[in-house]
Formats: sequence, C-alpha cells, structure tokens
Amino acid sequence: MTTRGDHGDATTVDTGLARLTAELHWRRRNPSAGPTAEATRKQHAKDKLTAEERLDLLFDKGSFQEIEPLRRHRATGFGLEDRRPDGDGVVTGWGTVHGNRVFAYAHDFRVFAGTLGEAHAAKVHKVMDMAATAGAPLVSLNDGAGARIQEGVTALAGYGGIFARNVALSGVVPQISVILGPCAGGSAYSPALTDFVFMVRGSSQMFLTGPDVIETVTGERISQEDLGGAVAHAHTSGVAGFAVDSERACLADVRQLLSLLPANNRQLPPVVPSADPPDRRTDALLELVPDSPRQTYDVCEVIETIVDDGEFLEIHENWAANAVCALARLDGHVVGIVANQPSVLAGVLDIAASEKCARFVSICDSFNIPLVTLVDVPGFLPGVAQEHGGIIRHGAKLLYAYGNATVPRISLVLRKAYGGAYIVMDSRALGADLSFAWPSNEIAVMGPEGAANVVFRRQIAAAEDPQEARDRLVRQYRTELMHPYYAAERGLIDNVIDPGETRHVLIRSLAVLREKHRRLPERKHGNVPL
Repeated sequence: MTTRGDHGDATTVDTGLARLTAELHWRRRNPSAGPTAEATRKQHAKDKLTAEERLDLLFDKGSFQEIEPLRRHRATGFGLEDRRPDGDGVVTGWGTVHGNRVFAYAHDFRVFAGTLGEAHAAKVHKVMDMAATAGAPLVSLNDGAGARIQEGVTALAGYGGIFARNVALSGVVPQISVILGPCAGGSAYSPALTDFVFMVRGSSQMFLTGPDVIETVTGERISQEDLGGAVAHAHTSGVAGFAVDSERACLADVRQLLSLLPANNRQLPPVVPSADPPDRRTDALLELVPDSPRQTYDVCEVIETIVDDGEFLEIHENWAANAVCALARLDGHVVGIVANQPSVLAGVLDIAASEKCARFVSICDSFNIPLVTLVDVPGFLPGVAQEHGGIIRHGAKLLYAYGNATVPRISLVLRKAYGGAYIVMDSRALGADLSFAWPSNEIAVMGPEGAANVVFRRQIAAAEDPQEARDRLVRQYRTELMHPYYAAERGLIDNVIDPGETRHVLIRSLAVLREKHRRLPERKHGNVPL
C-alpha cells in the first residue's frame, strides 16, 4: 500500500489493511458455521430455494444490499457454544424492485432451521426500522421453525418487537409476507398483521398449534398441509390472499404486486403509460351481462373488459368468491376494484365476503388507491348460521371501511342493488363521490316478488286468482318503483350511462377526483366493529 509524505513523494507503509481486507473477503466466502452443502442439498430436494436465491428473484439483478451479515448470537449454552454462524439464520437488507426501493428479510432454514433468537430478531428489528425511516415497502420471506428454544424468553421477546413494528408500520408502508416453508406458533402472527400474505402450494404451512398438539388435545387427526397449507388458508380461512404453485411464480407475483403499490402512505401509486385508449368503447359488456337479474355471469370478464389491457391482480381469488377484489389500472393509474360475483351465490354478501371487501377497501384507502365498486347484489345471505355468526357485525366492517375511506370512490350499479346490501356497496348515501348505473339497474328495498308479497299481501289474499294478482302487482311495483331512472330522478345516482361508455366514464371521473381532499374528524382512532 502507498501513501504520500509531506513533500508529495510516494512512501510504502505496512498498515495491514490489505491483509485485513483479504480476510474479510475470505470470511464472506466461508462464514463461521454457515450453511453446509448438505443443508443446501436438502433444501433443494424439497423444491425450496435458499434465502439468497429467493432474494435474487425478488430484487432487480444486483441491487440487493445486505446488512449485518456478520452478526452472531451470544453463546448461551444448550449446544449453541460451538455453533455461532454469521448472520444467525436470517438475511436482511434492501434493494430495488422495478427500480423502487424495497426492504426485506429472509429466513435461512439451513441455519438453526430458521428459528428466531436474540441476534436474529435484532436484525429483523433493524431492517423494519429502516423501512419505516426510508418510507419503503417491507417484504418478509418466512421459512422458519419458530422461536429458538435454546434462547428461551429472549426469543419470545424478539417476536414481540416484530409484532409491535408490524402494527406501527400498518398503513404507513406496504407490508408483504411470503410463506415459503413452516411458519408456526407465534411467528404466524406477524404475517397476519401485514397487508398481503402469499403461500406456495405443497411447501408452505402456517398454524398456531400443529397436528400433534391438536390430536393430543382434541383427538382430531389432520396433516400439516390440510391444517395450515396454502389451500387451507387461501380457500377456507382467508389468511392467505395468494396461493401459488412454485416459489419462482410466487416471487414474480410479489414483484407484480409491488409494481401496483406506492412506497408509503404519503405517495400515490406508480403511474405507467398505457397504450389502451381511455375512450375505448366497451360494447362487449352488452353481451356479457344478461338483462335478467336471475341469470348469472362472471364479473371478472366485466373487469377484464374495462381495465387497461384486460390485466388485473385479484386478491383472495379463492376465498369468499361471491365477491371480487382486484388491483388494476385505468389509463395507467392504479385502482382498487370491488365487485359482487353473480356466478357464486348470486353475488350475495355474507360474513366472509364482507370481511374480504372491508379489508381490501381499508388497504386501498391506506395507500391512496381510488376505489371503483361494481354492484350487482341481491342482498345479504339469509340463514341462522349467518345471523348467529355475526353477519350484522361483519357487514358493519364493510360499512365502516367505505365510510372511513378518503380516497376517490366511484360506484356503478350493473343490474340489481337490493336492500341494505345496496347501501353497504358504497352507495351515494354512504359517501361515494360519484354513482352511476347502467340502464338495466334495479335499486330497491328488495326484489319485486318479495316486495309485492309484503306491500300487497291483503290484495293478493283477497283476489279470486292470487297468482294472477301477484304477477300483476309485481309488474306494477317493478314499473313504478324499480324502473332504471327512479334513483336518478331522486338524485341517488349521478347518471345512467351506456355500458359501452363505461371505461371512458370511469377514467374521466377518476381524473376529476384525483385531487380529492377529505379530512376525517379529529380523533385518536375510530372504533372498528371488530
């Protein structure tokens, strides 16, 4: 190594820096008690990638910057004295996804089975704090066996620090949890506190108590996959918003989701140029949606027809399928779409659908994503199980989410909108900025048959031909109180539009609402009907 003396001449000095730098690079290549080749082989044998391979797929090539790679746990005994691997079983750092900064941590199952100890937790806390400071999304790649038993209560305290930060970051930066292996016990609560959860079919499991404990306590026998696999959580529990077939496809979907989200709650979602004309007519909708309110159709085809290039990302596709929640773009701007799905349970709202939509509306509002609601709802699902299950409370969650949202809100009645479900689906009365309807719309307290049976019960009973009287009075009720312009005449919708102009109307309406500014009453926080 050379340095310059007082007179500018080069003088050789032996500081040892070159030697120490070489030692650093050697340690990076040969971490202390790090993952063995056999551990890597076992990971790959399970069709699972290593932490580093996952991060390479998540981030733009060469952009990931690791932090604290040399942190090690303090020797605590119980077999850990001679096993102090660099990194302590978790890789943390930041990089870019589509050019935008993102922070992440990835459990390394090859080291202590990815279990969380004091040093491991400190690294996770650090990267979460950095995400908060930088105002950038946080992605967790979960593949760990829970708390490290050998470290006792300090491991549990580490989880507490993660949960507290999940809550503090909620609604501030997007948080995405990707389950790529086991995520059991207390560790499962962190994904539950985040905005989006991804799982991989066949290799992801998430549960609080495993099959062995359940069998001991309740006598029920069930496999890990059936108890807490991707299908269980994506179809039944609703914990996972996405179930994907492979890790590579899963991480590609995470990248797609990040492309639709802003960095934080102070920014707008990214806008991309669109070659899809904003005034493109959508005449195909005339054939997609039947006139008869009794006929079914797939509302996803409606969404595909309206949005840019027919592309959208559906959240919770397999859970509460009688409602659809999706992120898409209109003229390059991101929107959140909430829609009833007539092809499943006729599009009624039930407990699960109410929760699903309320959660999605809340996420969109948190991150400045305008809402478009496509309404075709016959009401709430009737039944003792629904009432005793708390449909009133769960339906109120959707009311609360819409009523609390300050982003631009547009609703469009495609066909029918009956009863309380009409109000809940972002009606004008609930605060939608603009409300439109197609000429086929029917907005009423209930369907004409049910309404006629209530309103004209005595006339029908006294008629010589009750069936003929009922049919005539149903037609009368439909004509006088349910014709397509009844709500428009009373100012409950802003306009009845040509279905072929749907895309253009929505884009123009969102443009005029882009600078919307609404302030909620000053308060510590609202009391959500949990």
